[in-house]
Amino acid sequence: MAESAALLVDDVLLGYPIRQWVLSLPIPLRLLLARNPSELSKVMQIIHRAISTHIVNKAGFTNKQSKTGAVTLIQRFGSALNLNIHFHMLFLEGAISENPLSGTTFTRIKAPSHSDMVELVHTISYRIANYLEKVGLVERDIENSFLNLPIDDEDSLLQLQGASVSYRIAMGPQQGQKVFTLQTLPASNEGEYGQLANTSGFSLHAGVFANADEPEKLERLCRYISRPAISEQRLSMTDHGKVRYELKTPYRDGTTHVFFEPLDFIGKLVALIPPPRLNLTRFYGVFAPNSNLRAQITASQRGKNSPKIVNQKDGQSDKPYHARAMSWAQRLKRVFNIDITECEKCENHNVSIIACIIDIHVIQKILAHIDKKHPTSKQTKLLPHLRAPPDEQYTNDFTIQRDFNFGA
Repeated sequence: MAESAALLVDDVLLGYPIRQWVLSLPIPLRLLLARNPSELSKVMQIIHRAISTHIVNKAGFTNKQSKTGAVTLIQRFGSALNLNIHFHMLFLEGAISENPLSGTTFTRIKAPSHSDMVELVHTISYRIANYLEKVGLVERDIENSFLNLPIDDEDSLLQLQGASVSYRIAMGPQQGQKVFTLQTLPASNEGEYGQLANTSGFSLHAGVFANADEPEKLERLCRYISRPAISEQRLSMTDHGKVRYELKTPYRDGTTHVFFEPLDFIGKLVALIPPPRLNLTRFYGVFAPNSNLRAQITASQRGKNSPKIVNQKDGQSDKPYHARAMSWAQRLKRVFNIDITECEKCENHNVSIIACIIDIHVIQKILAHIDKKHPTSKQTKLLPHLRAPPDEQYTNDFTIQRDFNFGA
């Protein structure tokens, strides 16, 4: 998560104003795209084409004169561990045009208005519905539309995905019933405002923005959208053996927690697993791998015609440039703010890294040698005896477990 965010900020998005566009889909379409991952790419192309055309036109250009770019992260989970396919798209807040004499020029645009959001969400929903009807995945009659999903009685994953996307219990004696929830806050009736628009189950939001001189804010945003599905800090077990999960953001009806039976909890996790070879991070426009402008506008200068490989002996300027990954020392510094090159006594950066040892047998030999050379007392080697948690009275029916075991 942290390294993916650092890669996006340092190598791709650095130096440009970025706006996050989030699109949520109707519940039936979430199941449809989960069952048909090949159609997911087509739907994402429709979404990107609509938003990028809006940005380019607002900058005063056409798609032939200028282009914009985006990095899209596909999230398959909701805050209640339900199957919820939605898209977090980091778009440039403007368009990039290429001039043979002066190079590339970035034209910034104003923030989208509420009328822009309403128009965009209607355009996206209309185009997606027409495409799905064209390929035969959606059928319409005079009054309603229906999904045309092939049903296989031997496909157990369909049952798990269908229950997960509709907030229902997938297994056990209560199969088919709604997941048990806990409402601890009053309901809120917030309507549409600012950069938010809804229509027919589609929801488009673009209220989060990071300026070009705010790399820390942009990295926090990238960490948020690249986070894993489960937070161990919000996971606990009740005294009755149920799994209790706290929502990151309460629902509008005041729901703050959901409860699962252990077996149903495992089924919820299974439904969130993406299909094999499905890339959840996509690059579009000027950030696409085959874009001729990618090497010119990104900080890492990756892509075709990269200046870092033009002067190579082979002379193949269309060969993509691959930047080096972060070292372990750089990761510790970036993620946990631990600088291993700083001396603990004098606080000077005079510690040199000799090697990075990851072989467990070599590590055991080194530690055994240190213990033999510098023996410690026997009491410090012994771990304290295990004991039960302190006997405290809790008002809620649960016990927090920070080190929850997922069956490993």
